[in-house]
Amino acid sequence: MRTSRIFYIHDPMCSWCYAFSQSWAALQRDLPHDMDIVYLVGGLAPDTAEPMPPATQKMVQQAWQRIEQTVPGVHFNWDFWSRNTPIRSTYPACRAVLAAKKQRTEAEPEMIRAIQTAYYQQAKNPSLPETLQACAREIGLDADAFIEDLKSPAIENELQQQMQQARSMEVYSYPSLRLVHNNNVYPIAIDYLDHRTMLSEIRAIESVVSHT
Repeated sequence: MRTSRIFYIHDPMCSWCYAFSQSWAALQRDLPHDMDIVYLVGGLAPDTAEPMPPATQKMVQQAWQRIEQTVPGVHFNWDFWSRNTPIRSTYPACRAVLAAKKQRTEAEPEMIRAIQTAYYQQAKNPSLPETLQACAREIGLDADAFIEDLKSPAIENELQQQMQQARSMEVYSYPSLRLVHNNNVYPIAIDYLDHRTMLSEIRAIESVVSHT
């Protein structure tokens, strides 16, 4: 029986997580079938209704530019900045992922993709509950139950627990990967361009640890 699990620590509104999505999908395809994959939301930016300050907008836009220049095939819909009042709050989107999982386990990655598509391709604002509800409806969830769960104490508690678990693994940036093998935690270096480097690192850790 395999004793390894891979933890993917992310935020659905993190642009670098969006940039990592293709490499992450390729890595998942090549991981051993009996390895558990666990998602944790890291919670990039806490709740606020305040517009994003200009300096923060500039910082996020610069990240988008760096990603477009360094990760082939990843593009952003820059209309987001003219169509919306940006809000530096990702906790609602994190809760949306947890609320989706509550309805249907496999809806967790589906909701992540739906939020990223709405934000980065359709220039919609996933800090707003109506955007998140539309994403839920799009992936076939009960949209009314989703909204109730989104503001429930149970989902808030789950968010806090996952953020705490991420910190206990010494995760402070997203995306991050942690391999848990024989109850030890190993950081896996993120590679946006070639998933095989991460796969090799995982195999090497398992091989070395298994023979010590």
